[in-house]
Amino acid sequence: MPPPTPADAKRLVDKLWAYANVLRDDGVGTIDYTEQLTYLLFLKMAHERAILPFGDESPIVPERYSWQRLLDADGEELETQYTRILTGLGKEPGTLGVIFRKAQNRIQDPAKLKRLVRDLIDQESWLATGTDIKGDAYESLLSKGAEDVKSGAGQYFTPRPLIDAIVDCIRPTIDDRVMDPAAGTAGFLLAAHAKVAEQASSFTPPQREKLRSSLVHGVELVDGTARLAAMNLLLHGAGDPRGNSLIEVKDSLVAAPRERWSVVLSNPPFGRKSSITMIGAVGRESRDDIAIERQDFVVTSSNKQLNFLQHILTILDTHGRAAVVLPDNVLFEGGAGETLRRRLLRDFDLHTMLRLPTGLFYANGVKANVLFFDKRPAHPKGEPWTERLWVYDFRTNKHFTLRQNPLTRARLDDFVAAFAADRPRSERRESERFRAFGYDDLVARDRVNLDITWLRDESLENLDDLPAPEIIAREIVEDLTAALAEFEAVAAALEIGANQQLDS
Repeated sequence: MPPPTPADAKRLVDKLWAYANVLRDDGVGTIDYTEQLTYLLFLKMAHERAILPFGDESPIVPERYSWQRLLDADGEELETQYTRILTGLGKEPGTLGVIFRKAQNRIQDPAKLKRLVRDLIDQESWLATGTDIKGDAYESLLSKGAEDVKSGAGQYFTPRPLIDAIVDCIRPTIDDRVMDPAAGTAGFLLAAHAKVAEQASSFTPPQREKLRSSLVHGVELVDGTARLAAMNLLLHGAGDPRGNSLIEVKDSLVAAPRERWSVVLSNPPFGRKSSITMIGAVGRESRDDIAIERQDFVVTSSNKQLNFLQHILTILDTHGRAAVVLPDNVLFEGGAGETLRRRLLRDFDLHTMLRLPTGLFYANGVKANVLFFDKRPAHPKGEPWTERLWVYDFRTNKHFTLRQNPLTRARLDDFVAAFAADRPRSERRESERFRAFGYDDLVARDRVNLDITWLRDESLENLDDLPAPEIIAREIVEDLTAALAEFEAVAAALEIGANQQLDS
């Protein structure tokens, strides 16, 4: 049999995705359809493994919940059997329970369910396609789902070319343990796993087992997204269907971490406000109904990005390295934001920032950056660990769209080369888009503002190069929102000061 090709993955994707339009008329949205595929593909591949002559001694899925039960059923019995399987597997331990947790049958037409089971999925030999090709096909389905902005799927999806470039800079190895506390569909974890797997031919048996079962780990709050992540990892050869899931379903921010990780890669959810205010060690004021105290946090904030950044600082092991996608407001917000930036520069080595253009994410107008930093032990001389912050401006005069001009990995080659992961940072060289800023200069900036630019924006001189109107409108909204947040931080600080004076 010839090896699978990208064309095979595209054929599988086109075949399965075409049916999404049929089900959409019945009210089955993008996320729901992708979830149903998750369930059915898993059952089919477990069935293929069970019937192999050299298969596992015990089946992954109990016989009473097997794919064959779906093939043997018809009409309303098929719908009933499918619902019974989803409910039963949701009560199983380990990865099975994560994938099928709270699973429901969204395909209410038995005839359409039968076509999906027998004609679209059962006709393919998924195991025979190889881990890479079936994983790539599934990943492409998730990407297509993310394009459906109205469904909300895009909030779970980070562009894969950006992820690949970040992982190429961080360079995880088999000696690492990789965590994403906002895993989404596990894009960062998959890329890290794939990067390490490139050296698998030289691994010892224990290292191969680590690659499969414990190299990567993620946390995801949303049940539906967590099952997509768990299934995505399994399809790429990471995880054990009968063992503990590599994806935990919980809120990362609620409790102090039990473990530390040598690599943290994450794109925390965008959106400024959380229903929960995290109370840090330096303040106890909160105007929200729900507040959670984290003594390992240094600031109090209801800003989700600031709280995720604080969380990442606490879960990163000494000498560990992190890359985190964060919106612009984290760079300049006063109050808690300023306090957190000062700590990041002093106690960590914040060595690189990649400024991203708009048009990369499925929410138009999002301005984001990637912060690269390492955790260090207490400095023996009490000095700050950050010596220089290297900023790569990939935003000015760069405009991307999701379809007409999408980001590709090649577009980030210059940044990856400038990052120079294989050389000491002392050998980096400045260029038009890559500049270094010393610690003293950074902390001397108003509120330690890291929103640093130096290139001339050509679109301000040539009206023909202006971004699309909807992007301009979104950027205006975000700038106004950031300004309001600044006033809110000032008001909160004044209020806290006034209360402290009254208490004294």
